[in-house]
Amino acid sequence: MFVLNTWYVAAWSTEVTRKPVRRVVCKQPLVLYRTQDGAAVALADRCAHRAYPLSAGRTVGDSVECGYHGFAYGPDGVCTRVPAQAAIPARARVRRYPVVEKDGWIWVWTGDEDLADESLVPDTHWMNDPAWATVTHTMLFECRHDLIHDNLLDLTHETFLHKTTVGDDYIPEYGITVEVDGNVVTVDRLMPGVEAPPLYARTMGTEGLYDRFHATEFHIPSYHVLHSGITAQGRPREEGHLIKVLNGITPVDERTTWYYYAFSRNFAVDAEWATKELETGLETVLREDADALREQEIGMRERPDGEHDVLIGQDAGVARARRILNQLLAAEQAAARPAQG
Repeated sequence: MFVLNTWYVAAWSTEVTRKPVRRVVCKQPLVLYRTQDGAAVALADRCAHRAYPLSAGRTVGDSVECGYHGFAYGPDGVCTRVPAQAAIPARARVRRYPVVEKDGWIWVWTGDEDLADESLVPDTHWMNDPAWATVTHTMLFECRHDLIHDNLLDLTHETFLHKTTVGDDYIPEYGITVEVDGNVVTVDRLMPGVEAPPLYARTMGTEGLYDRFHATEFHIPSYHVLHSGITAQGRPREEGHLIKVLNGITPVDERTTWYYYAFSRNFAVDAEWATKELETGLETVLREDADALREQEIGMRERPDGEHDVLIGQDAGVARARRILNQLLAAEQAAARPAQG
């Protein structure tokens, strides 16, 4: 169901403090907390004694203490204290998850710890760059993660779902190009000589016709960055009003997904009114997506066996990404079979 040998966003940096917090990633319950020097820690949220959630306990020094019988576990997951006796059982340990904290997100590696590679954490520097201003949101979507990936790869839905914010009637009229580089699929759409959509026009202070572009870059299986914006007709994209939409897509289970969202812009960087308008408008966009995908999830569950999606030309990126995702899943399953046998 899920690719595990990858990095998933587990929380915003601001959400993880000395007080333990619970997250579920790919059906794996985690407890997140910080050591005394501020380092983020992720452990299995289940005491080895009697499976009580460690997130219901507290931190003591650099350890998290179970709130049921007081077993304490260090950042490596090894039990450091059993109040009822001096001897600590060898099996008194919980799983430790590799963690990377970067640009305001805390990433966890949910698969084989030996395969965790920090260099595979995507570039998100715009969230931490003073030349860019960022609006953030977090939302729990009531759908499988695949539907969110499809939604981000086929942005023609903006015309119909986001009419008052980022949508416009012309979007489906323009085709796409699809590029694949390893496990990264990029779907690019150029819309020359068009008006900016309502939300962008207001915050960018634009009038008239521009070249608008979308380039959704999907780092399979957990992250999208949408390179978007408008520029003067015929001019290079880097000269324009630019937007980087960062999307951390983290499955909870087969029907629920955390959506970590950041919208970074290089225009009106110091304008508080623009930030507030974008916060409101983009929350509307996310809520519209969440409502639509909840209904789609219901439709998927009610669909008869053997009935499949009817894909069209605009779904070329969706099809390529699905193929790669299925290949990654199959490879992990094949690698796990000898250990199970």
